[in-house]
Amino acid sequence: MQYLSTRDARAEPARHSFEEVLLAGLAEDGGLYVPEAVPALPWRELAGLSYAELAARIVGSFVGDGPLAAELPAASAAAYAGFRHQAVAPLVQLDTRLWLMELFHGPTLAFKDHALQLVARLIDAALARRGEQVTILGATSGDTGSAALEACRGRERIDVFFLFPHGRISEVQRRQMTTLDAPNAHAVAIDGTFDDCQDIVKALFADMRLRRDLGLSALNSINFARIAAQIVYYVAAGLALGAAPVPAGRKVSFAVPTGNFGNVYAAHLARAMGLPVDRLVIATNENDILARYLASGRMAIAAVAPTLSPSMDIQVSSNFERLLYEVKGRSGAAVADALRRFRRDGVLPEDEQAWRAVRRLFSARRVDDAETLKTIAEVHARTGRLIDPHSAVAVAAAQREPPGEAPMVALACAHPGKFPDAVARATGIRPELPPGFADLYERPERVAVLPADAAKVARYLRATARRKDRPAGRAA
Repeated sequence: MQYLSTRDARAEPARHSFEEVLLAGLAEDGGLYVPEAVPALPWRELAGLSYAELAARIVGSFVGDGPLAAELPAASAAAYAGFRHQAVAPLVQLDTRLWLMELFHGPTLAFKDHALQLVARLIDAALARRGEQVTILGATSGDTGSAALEACRGRERIDVFFLFPHGRISEVQRRQMTTLDAPNAHAVAIDGTFDDCQDIVKALFADMRLRRDLGLSALNSINFARIAAQIVYYVAAGLALGAAPVPAGRKVSFAVPTGNFGNVYAAHLARAMGLPVDRLVIATNENDILARYLASGRMAIAAVAPTLSPSMDIQVSSNFERLLYEVKGRSGAAVADALRRFRRDGVLPEDEQAWRAVRRLFSARRVDDAETLKTIAEVHARTGRLIDPHSAVAVAAAQREPPGEAPMVALACAHPGKFPDAVARATGIRPELPPGFADLYERPERVAVLPADAAKVARYLRATARRKDRPAGRAA
């Protein structure tokens, strides 16, 4: 299994192994890694597997041969052993057509745990075998940072830094990052938006000297290993609902709350692997750049609007680059040129062929804060269940889709206790966090607050990271 960069414009692009992609995260040309070919789901081998076994089998199809493939089953078993629900990603039926997939039973109560608990272990195993060290750097709009910091805490070969927009995430999300007591885990508040944080990360990865000195790597959804691990819960849901290869199998649809496009892109890959998907619904909040693009063919950056679903308060969806590479005929030159102009002008050059291809693959629904609160209230009144604002965006989008025969699965991506103010505003009930989080509000916080300035963040990294005194490894 080989991987290419979405911006490699050479006639014969460079190819990389899964382990190289895992440790590097972002390509040196600024592109994102994608598989040269998408493997087919081995349907006959999946029936009756536990979630951990399913993850090892599906992610293994992207790993290929080598030491990492042998390490994968044990890493997967350890990754999901601590989840609070035996099914790991259980389905809950809301009505005759609509299901909720609960992805918040991991250690930080958000869907990011499903990938990061596994990916961090794979990185650690590869580094131990190579005798190397890395500094993981990422940006988070809320949940990725806490999940990554938790997954990497105490790991001797990894330093991890996550930037988040100061004052623009929930208190629980912030405290999950800032109260983590581990010498290798660092939360950094940036005076700006998530897009500012993401721009800083990309600028620092483009600094080749810094990248080599600190051994920079990525653990957010720009790392393809995370996408591979997210495919698992779509396949698990399909198997639970009777989906199997066409024509014999039943189809299934998904509504995915979407900010950075990584989660719904994983659903797209599950479909490409053979999961019989009827519809993929991109559910956005008021930061609706993707919904506007699907409606008009014009992708234009607007100001980021703070909403009740802050993890989706994003205007530049990084993982859309992977889909753009696909619909532009896998042309690295075309993608690099389009994204250069997008960042320069704030508008993606229009391409009707690519737009029509995207519209065939996805639908999109915009859900504002008023509809989010209404949906939280209605779900509670009808079922007795509390859902968080991001899950409500998915449910609302799913309910607006035309009725179909395929069951619709809305992704519940965070525990309602992570957003108690919004849930209480909608229902009058303030959800509690699960056991183990009772003292979260009393724990001391450790956080660096920095301006939205890449140079100043770089100086902070150099002063703080342990990796700077070690020889550069192959992961850089």
